[in-house]
Amino acid sequence: MNTQGETVHIIQNSNLESQLHEGEKVTKRHLINILNYINFQDGTILINLKHKLYNNTISLKAKPQPCLDDRLECFWIETEGLQQKIKSYEFLHFITTDSQKMILVKPELKSLNEEGISFYLPDTCYEVSFRKAKRHLCKGINVEFIQNGVIFHGYLLEFSAFAFSVEISIDPPQTFHWVNPESTVLITLKKNQDILYSDECKIIRQNLNQKTRTFVLEPINNQMPRFKPKEFRSPRHELSPSPNIIFTHPLSGELINLKVEDISGSGFSVEEHYDNSVLLPGMIISELEIEYAKNCKLNCKAQVIYRNVHKTEDGKTYLKSGIAILDMDMQDQVKLSSLLHQVTDKRSYVCSTVNLDTLWKFFFEAGFVYPKKYDFIHANKEKFKETYRKLYLENPNIARHFIYQDNGIIHGHISMLRFYKNTWLFHHHVATGSRFSGAGLIVLDQIGRYVNDFYCLYSTHMNFVISYFRPENKFPSRVFGDFTKYLNNPKGCSLDPFAYLHFPKSFEQFIKIKINNTELVKAQPDDLSELGSFYEYKSGGLMFHALDLEPDMIEDNELNNEYLQVGFKRERHIFSLKRYGDLKAIIIVNVSDIGLNMSNVNDCIQVFVINSDDLHRNILYYFLSLLTKYYEQNEIPVLLYPVSYAMRQSIPYEKLYNLWVISTQYTDNYLKYMELLFKRGNKNNIEILQSS
Repeated sequence: MNTQGETVHIIQNSNLESQLHEGEKVTKRHLINILNYINFQDGTILINLKHKLYNNTISLKAKPQPCLDDRLECFWIETEGLQQKIKSYEFLHFITTDSQKMILVKPELKSLNEEGISFYLPDTCYEVSFRKAKRHLCKGINVEFIQNGVIFHGYLLEFSAFAFSVEISIDPPQTFHWVNPESTVLITLKKNQDILYSDECKIIRQNLNQKTRTFVLEPINNQMPRFKPKEFRSPRHELSPSPNIIFTHPLSGELINLKVEDISGSGFSVEEHYDNSVLLPGMIISELEIEYAKNCKLNCKAQVIYRNVHKTEDGKTYLKSGIAILDMDMQDQVKLSSLLHQVTDKRSYVCSTVNLDTLWKFFFEAGFVYPKKYDFIHANKEKFKETYRKLYLENPNIARHFIYQDNGIIHGHISMLRFYKNTWLFHHHVATGSRFSGAGLIVLDQIGRYVNDFYCLYSTHMNFVISYFRPENKFPSRVFGDFTKYLNNPKGCSLDPFAYLHFPKSFEQFIKIKINNTELVKAQPDDLSELGSFYEYKSGGLMFHALDLEPDMIEDNELNNEYLQVGFKRERHIFSLKRYGDLKAIIIVNVSDIGLNMSNVNDCIQVFVINSDDLHRNILYYFLSLLTKYYEQNEIPVLLYPVSYAMRQSIPYEKLYNLWVISTQYTDNYLKYMELLFKRGNKNNIEILQSS
C-alpha cells in the first residue's frame, strides 16, 4: 500500500517505446551538464529495464552522481525487492526527468547490481517527448473516490492534463466489487482539507490488487463553467507586452510560469505545449500571481475552466486553457480594472490620483454643487475637503471612483461607496456639456462593467447595488426607473420611494406631549423579522436585504471596523418604537463622515413605519428629537418610509427620493438594457444627462 507522502519508485509501462519520439540531438558535453544539474538539485533519472521474456518495461528511479567524463554512476532510490527485478530484466536506456524536454540516452552498460547502475555515456543522444501528454508525479494529495453513494479513500499517484492515476484502499466491509467500471465516479482531490479538484471521471483501466488498487481515470468535462453564463462578457485584451502567470502547481508542487494570451477583468487564457501541459480543467489554484514586470504583480485565487486543443501551421499541437478569477484583493482589482479601462479608452480612469482642486472645480462648473447644496457644504467645507482627500488620494477599499479625463480636464465622474456589508451605493454621477458630450454615459458604462467583472468575488462584497434619485430627475429615471419596469421582477430590481426632510436638532415644540405607554428601545431580531414581513407585503422588493435589515445582521459591526481601519466613521443604531407593546416603527440612526454622500443619505435617520395606527406625527417628532444627540449638525436628514404615512400625517417633506436596488445576479440584464437605451449617436439621452 502506498502511504501519504511516499513516492512511487517502480513505474510499470509495457508500452514505453511506442510513446516516445526522438527530437534534436544532444551532445555528451551538454548531457553531462544536465546530469550534474540533476545531482545538484538532488533529482533523479529514470532507468528503463525490459523483461527478458515478457517484453514489458519497468522504470526505476536512480540518483546520478557527479559526472566528470563519459562515466556515470547512479544509486537506486529504493533497493528493497530489486534483486528479482534485476535478474528478470535487462537494461534498455535511461531518461532524464528534470528538464523541460526529456533526453533519452542509450549508453554502454558498465555494471548493474542491487546498489546501483553505471554506464559509459554515448557521444550523442536525443531529446524526446511523449506522444501523449507528459505525466507528473504527485505526493501528499488525498483522493475521495465516490460512486453510487460509497466513498473510497486514497492518494493521487500521477497526473497529466488529460488523465490521472489514483491508488485507492478499501475499508471493510467495502470491496472493489462495489466499483462498477462502466459507471462514472466523482473524484475529489484535496490537500490539507483544501479542495484542489472535483469532477466526474470515467475509469480507463485498473489493476487487480485486492487491498489497494490503482485506477487510471479520465475527466469527462473539458468545460467547467464556474459562474452563470453572461451575455455581456468582459472584453478580452491582448496586451503588449503580455504578462505571465506564476504559481506553484497544486498537484505536483512544481513552479509554473506561463505567458498570458489574453486577459479581462474576470479571467485570462494561456497556451501550453500539448506534451508538457499541466492545466487540468476544474483545478483550483489558491495562489496565482499575474506578473507584468518586476514588482508589478497582482495576486488572485483562480480556477481552470476550459481547455481547447489546436494545431499550428507547422503541425505542432497546443492547448489553450481559460482561467477564471475566483477572488482577488480589492486593491489588485483596481489595478487590473484601471489597466484594462485604459486599454479600451485612454481617457478612462479607475481610482486614479486626482487633483482635488480640479475635481471641486468640475463639481461646481457642472452644476453638481448648486447654490442650495453649497449652502450646506459651506458650513462644513473643511470637513468635506478632508473627506475627499482621503477618498481620492488614499483609495480605501470602501470607495471607488471612475473619471473621464482629457489633458487634465475632467469631463465625467461617477463613484460608489460600500455602506452596507454586501451593498454598494452608486452616487455623484456628473458630466459637463463639453466636446466630450458622452462622458457621462462612458463613466456610467465604466462602473457597470466594473460591477460585472468583480461582483462574483467574495472580496468585493457586492450582492447588491443601490442608488437614490429624485423622480423628477430625467436621466436616472430613464436609466434606473425604466430598467426596473423593463425587468419586471422585484426580486431582481426594485424601486421604493422615501419622503426626505430635515429635522432641526433644537426641536422642542412637542417635548410635553403625552407619550404614555410609548417607548423607544433597542431593536431585537424579532422586530426586524416583523419589518421584513411588512416590507414584503408592502413592496416585495430588495431593500430589506440590501440595507442589512435581516435579523441576523442586527449586531454585525464588521463594516464599522473596516471604516475605522481606513480612517472613516460608520455607526448604525437600530431602535424599535413601540406603543402599548405593539411595534410601530423601526428607526435607524446612521452616522458617518460628512460629505461621504453629498445628499447625506448615509448620515441620516431612516424611519420605517410598520403600523401607523395610533402613531401621531408628534410622537414620532418627539423621539426623533431624542435621537438628534448622535449628530453634530443642526439639521439632520430624515428618510421616511412609506411616503403614505407622511401624507396621512401631513408631515412636510422637501422632496421624494426613490431607492433603486438591483441584485448583481441581474447585471447582464442591466447591461443589455443599457445597450438598447444608449446606442451610439443617441443625442437625446446625452442631452437629458447634461440637463439633469
